[in-house]
Amino acid sequence: MSAMSSGSVSPEAPAAARPPTGLRVLFIDVAAEDQVALETLCPGSWRPRFLPDTQIDADGSAAALVEVLCVFIHTPVTRELLRHMPALRLVATRSAGVDHIDLDACRERDIAVVHVPDYGAATVAEHSFTLLLGLARRLCEARGRALQGSFSYRGLTGFELEGKVLGLVGFGRIGTHVARIAQGFGMKVLTFDPRPRPQATIALGIDFVGWSELLERSDVLSLHVPLSPDTHHLLDDDAFARIKPGVVLLNTARGGLIDEEALLRALDRGTVSAAGLDVLEREDGAAPEAPMGCGGLGCDRGWESSHPLLRHPRVLATPHVGFNTREAVARILRETVDNISAWRAGQPRHRVD
Repeated sequence: MSAMSSGSVSPEAPAAARPPTGLRVLFIDVAAEDQVALETLCPGSWRPRFLPDTQIDADGSAAALVEVLCVFIHTPVTRELLRHMPALRLVATRSAGVDHIDLDACRERDIAVVHVPDYGAATVAEHSFTLLLGLARRLCEARGRALQGSFSYRGLTGFELEGKVLGLVGFGRIGTHVARIAQGFGMKVLTFDPRPRPQATIALGIDFVGWSELLERSDVLSLHVPLSPDTHHLLDDDAFARIKPGVVLLNTARGGLIDEEALLRALDRGTVSAAGLDVLEREDGAAPEAPMGCGGLGCDRGWESSHPLLRHPRVLATPHVGFNTREAVARILRETVDNISAWRAGQPRHRVD
């Protein structure tokens, strides 16, 4: 008689090891302090992995298992990258813009894409005015002179904002907030937007004008539209030929909105008197000698860029920091995790179609 038939219990063979089933999420371009926040925000059922650099080892075995890829603007999500990630089902970008993502390739694979459309209009709008005020009062030159111990004001004459005409290209959340700030300075605001919001312009007392009129009347021109095939190099040689001489140009949106060679020519002619730029068309190429491992928020390692716009005496440039306030970053991280959670629950939000 067998042991089973005699009423005894035979020990069970150990079960085969089963791989964890938690959602595999790969966060790319994550600073150390942001990783701490994300680890707190991510549900315990997830299996998050964090990388500080902007590039992914597509040939690594870990990439093949990733179900959710969370990126920032400096990581191109290309067709080639997707080919190395067969398990991928969602791309979540910690940004409003999605021009770094091949949307067609994602659609072909039925990979959902979600973004953070409204993380802080005030944050970016305030940075636009940071650039404008810095140019208006020649702050970089003034600080350099003060550091030399010279308190001579000669050669540092600026200009007032009150009474100047501010032209806004784009009148969404950020453009609207810029308009409110401008009115506080006593500026006259004009706007051009391919998708006008007439009620918003009426409520703020803002004139909606055509593209040519905006170029011809604006003392300050500020860009607040997404980058798309229709807006790529929106400001080119033809636009600069029609623009009001001496205009101040601001761009806190996307670098590809401006033909940079055309801007350099306009600066050299004096057509553009000064430019405040938080973005470039090829930010990854601004300093090819820059080391990796900067955590996605830039670093100081003693190198200098040779990019002609960054070194131009009438350009005030910042390294794509318009989004980077404590409040906005916290909202971005929280909204991103909420986007992934909503998608996993079958109720995706902020999806890009």
